[in-house]
Amino acid sequence: MLPAMRRIHLLIAIAAPLVLACACKKSSQKAPEGTPAAAPPKAAAVLALDNPKGLNLKAPDVFRAKLTTSKGDVIIEVHREWAPFGADRFYNLVKAGYFNDTRFFRVISGFMAQIGIHGKPEINAAWSDQQIQDDPVVKSNRRGFVTFAKTGAPNSRTTQFFINLVDNTNLDGMGFAPFGQVTSGMQVVDSLYAGYGEGAPRGQGPLQGRIQKEGNSYLMRDFPQLDFVKEATIVQ
Repeated sequence: MLPAMRRIHLLIAIAAPLVLACACKKSSQKAPEGTPAAAPPKAAAVLALDNPKGLNLKAPDVFRAKLTTSKGDVIIEVHREWAPFGADRFYNLVKAGYFNDTRFFRVISGFMAQIGIHGKPEINAAWSDQQIQDDPVVKSNRRGFVTFAKTGAPNSRTTQFFINLVDNTNLDGMGFAPFGQVTSGMQVVDSLYAGYGEGAPRGQGPLQGRIQKEGNSYLMRDFPQLDFVKEATIVQ
């Protein structure tokens, strides 16, 4: 019989190549053909738009959003203390990609620029009854301040917001609560196409009801000069 130490050395010598071979074999394995690639983050965000109740993150106390528009970049700085419900809604919409490829459908010279009806009718349908509570008006609707649109009814804000092109302090008493302010790119906002004006019958602009039901196909066909947000993102 072999001495004990020699038997141990012999077993180690035999086992080592086996371990090495297994490791090499494992490292050379490839994923089977047809394995689906992981969905990119933006695709996942778009899917979340179908589930508004799932988009309920609390916004940071202060954050900035960049609107990359057809005319250039606009930076909006949001302060949650100004309008907590509005800030939270805007934060969730931007993070989910809601405003991507969305038109400034109502731009009134000497007043404001409005946006926030999605380009896909099915997304509009999902958000049509997702109102948020009113916020107290802490900041005034002065030039450059950003505010959610609302109807005359209480707690009627959903996804539409506007940027004040001038001082619109008369809106303060009507309950329009600014949640942010343009800190860069106000010249871009001033340059947004305003030729269509109000919707009929007061002007030649698009009808909100048709945007809700037909989306971007209606706007691109009948109002091709409208400017739009290419992408909206939260910036660090």
